[in-house]
Amino acid sequence: MSLNDHGWGNDPGRGRGGGNQGPPDLEELWRDFNRRLSGMMGRGGGSGDRGEGRGLPPISPRQFGGGFGLLLALAVVIWLGSGFYIVDASQRGVVLTLGKYSETTEPGLRWRLPWPIQSHEIVNLTGVRTIEIGYRGSEKNKVLKEALMLTDDENIVSVQFAVQYLLKDPKAYLFNNRHPDDAVMGAAETAIREVVGKSKMDFVLYEGRDVIAANTHRVMQEILDRYETGIQIRAVTMQSTQPPEQVQAAFDDAVKAGQDRERQKNEGEAYANDVIPRARGAASRLLQEAEGYRARMIATAEGEAARFSKLLAEYAKAPEVTRQRLYLETMQQIFANTSKVMLDAKASGNLLYLPLDKLLQATAAPSAASENTAVEPARANVSSPPPNTAAETREPRSRSSLSSRERGER
Repeated sequence: MSLNDHGWGNDPGRGRGGGNQGPPDLEELWRDFNRRLSGMMGRGGGSGDRGEGRGLPPISPRQFGGGFGLLLALAVVIWLGSGFYIVDASQRGVVLTLGKYSETTEPGLRWRLPWPIQSHEIVNLTGVRTIEIGYRGSEKNKVLKEALMLTDDENIVSVQFAVQYLLKDPKAYLFNNRHPDDAVMGAAETAIREVVGKSKMDFVLYEGRDVIAANTHRVMQEILDRYETGIQIRAVTMQSTQPPEQVQAAFDDAVKAGQDRERQKNEGEAYANDVIPRARGAASRLLQEAEGYRARMIATAEGEAARFSKLLAEYAKAPEVTRQRLYLETMQQIFANTSKVMLDAKASGNLLYLPLDKLLQATAAPSAASENTAVEPARANVSSPPPNTAAETREPRSRSSLSSRERGER
């Protein structure tokens, strides 16, 4: 069976007759369509050609016009349906009439006149766009033409930063910018060079990075608003501020020297804060001890003077009794401060010898312990006794010994 067999394997007579049990040939149908179209256009064929039409009626102009109208109506519907468009919640639509701005549409399903009368542009307002100045991709991939700039003290520094921006006005963004990224980059370079040019090198490299970023953000926004670009700067992030690579080692040494200077300065301040309060406390303690010693000496002298005045009055009343009492008190003081016992060997009679030195030591031990406990806190407060104390303590002993000697001689 051949593909060119119009009977598709059936009887040829039945295929040309009224059987129609097989599908018709596509080439034959196309030829019939061309013959009918030619007949409608006035180019009639021969009787043989009409006879080959298999009995199909010719197409009338009314039938052809009805089909063309249907196709035209379908095309108009499709053309009008092309004017529908959807705007997301984060977007805005800008409608253009013959290339001129017409309106800005809100989110939702919208319709405009189809092209070429009207067209639309979709602008994303919430998408964050980022540009990099001084580097591309990473900080190691530097762009020296953008990064190197001059400071106020005529030093060169390398500044790398990134700018993030949003869109706030779709109309201004579409009609006032030919290349928005280039406009933002130009404004960023202008702003950073202005801010760095008014700052010192140390301020740019160390403590002023946040201030420089804030000032750059402000100057950039002023420039973009002045040109009505419809762009809102969101953030300026400083990535790196450092001196050029050729002098990096010298800058590192200078930084280390400055850190050592600050460390030594802090250590000196800490030492001064530790020593000065101690010295002031010691000076205040010595002054208080001196005041106390002066007050004690004055009080002692006044007490002795008052005692002497009272003794003088008593002596005038009863000289012998007062003299004897003074003698006994003096001898008591002398013997209380010595551990030696004196015996009169010339006197007659038996004398019972007692170990008075041992007894005195035994009785003096508990009193000495209690005195030591009371004296130790006083020694902790008093660093060194006044130089005249020992001499003054020895002076009453010498006077009492002299008076006892004189009394013994008498």
